[in-house]
Amino acid sequence: MTVVNGFMGGLRFWFDRTFAHWRGDLTGGLTAAVVALPLALAFAVASGVEPKAGLYTAIVAGIVAAVFGGSPVQITGPTGAMAVVLIGIVTQYGIEKVWIAGVMAGIIQVALGVAKLGRLVKFIPYPVTAGFTNGIAVIIFCGQLNNFFGLQLPRSEHFLPGIWQTLTHWEGLNLEAVGLATVVILTKLFWTRITTAIPGSLVGLVLATAIASFFHLDVPTIGSIPQSLPMPQGIPHANDFRVIRELINPALALAALGSIESLLSAVVADGMTVSEKHNSDRELIGQGLANIVVPFFGGIPATGAIARTAVNVRSGGKTRLSGVIHGVALAIIVLTLAPLAAQVPLAALAGILMVTSVRMIEWEAIGLLMRATYSDFAVMMLTWMVTILFDLVLAVEVGLIAAGALFIKRMSELNLAKIPETEAFPPGVPLELSKQIAVYRVDGPVFFGAAERFVTFLRDEPEVKYLILRMRFVPNMDTTGIVALEDIYRDLKRHNCRLLLTGLQPEVQNLLERSGLLDKIGKENCFETTDAAVCALTPTAISCPLSPPSVSQSEELIKR
Repeated sequence: MTVVNGFMGGLRFWFDRTFAHWRGDLTGGLTAAVVALPLALAFAVASGVEPKAGLYTAIVAGIVAAVFGGSPVQITGPTGAMAVVLIGIVTQYGIEKVWIAGVMAGIIQVALGVAKLGRLVKFIPYPVTAGFTNGIAVIIFCGQLNNFFGLQLPRSEHFLPGIWQTLTHWEGLNLEAVGLATVVILTKLFWTRITTAIPGSLVGLVLATAIASFFHLDVPTIGSIPQSLPMPQGIPHANDFRVIRELINPALALAALGSIESLLSAVVADGMTVSEKHNSDRELIGQGLANIVVPFFGGIPATGAIARTAVNVRSGGKTRLSGVIHGVALAIIVLTLAPLAAQVPLAALAGILMVTSVRMIEWEAIGLLMRATYSDFAVMMLTWMVTILFDLVLAVEVGLIAAGALFIKRMSELNLAKIPETEAFPPGVPLELSKQIAVYRVDGPVFFGAAERFVTFLRDEPEVKYLILRMRFVPNMDTTGIVALEDIYRDLKRHNCRLLLTGLQPEVQNLLERSGLLDKIGKENCFETTDAAVCALTPTAISCPLSPPSVSQSEELIKR
């Protein structure tokens, strides 16, 4: 009886927690589904696959990620960033191999989550994320020019050849398609002035479809969508090791992009809600499971969608139930309204994606980086250009390398300054002795980027017999910094110059002890303050305090 009561109590707790906010979850999930419908169709077309694949992805991935993911309000489905990568993979390998790459990417994401590497996304510099986001926006916008102009041209795997192909085929311009796309763009831009209850993208899609059908316009449409739910299916070539080896790089690209975008979306959602914050590792596992399952239902790799997640939160979504409702609502729409999708013009989807891509551009980030530092702005522009001209994965790699080099340069700018004699020595130091003592203040971490400057700067004092380094504000060192300090010690020793260290932090002192360098320098040459070091050099010339300093004296000694 006790076991039964315990089970029932746990079940009641789960039920209360899951359905405590069901009204808000219902509103959020339904609203997110309405927003997701046109985007799922549009991003599927932008990925080079059939529109139904976008709907199936939003349904299956949305439910799986909501149940197993780490964010309580995340909405998962096809996204523009993933479409940019998928279009290249679909063009090169075909849809069947995209399914295999999607499963492999999901396995990689689950492994990253199990290994608790979800928090690493927080270490990606802001200029890098802004750069590849802007690059994705430009690619999406330009990738829809064919549909915008009603040109039925073969897809190009690369950005510049695709633009050139579009610009050199003006003779095929379809003004009716341009007109429909313009209607959608204007509707999406100005509909919010009328109401925000219904998404402008959906209104524009319905309006453009109605106009095309009523006037029998000759424009390309998305084609029919089966009026049924996706059923599990096998994946061809899934057991072929050669195919799996061929798809390792695309799978890594999909896993990296899916992880980055999903976690960034979860962070954005955290900032919009006061409810439970996301678990990065669990979110990776949930997204990975979604990408493992989706290909078996004919879908494409998915990620957390920032725009749809924001809509869910603003509409009242608070728990995982909202994500499940979003998926179920889309499934109902497929069952009831799929025949109408055959008449949706591709130009209408192009208009939706063009507005979405313009809004994706980090305009505030561009202004902020231009006002802040030109170096960070240069990293963003470099990542942006590499994303457009090459591919997203290379852009992230190049951006991280550039940001890392910039970080090293900044950290290598070690604040190393010689202290004037009037500030360095206590009263009573003989003039001839003061000329033989040089005191330098070292501020900041001494690591490999600062090592060379650390060495060359201090070697410019050949006349001194005693070199005192104030290291109170050196929080840490690395191995190269230790080697640099040892080089300084040996060089000074050859010139009969004694090295003294003051104010060593415990971490730095422990590191010097473990490396053996402290024994070489001599613990007798390490002091708490600069005054104590000078007193040790001139014990009979000046008055050195024997008793512990007062509070006011301690504050002054710390400054020294």
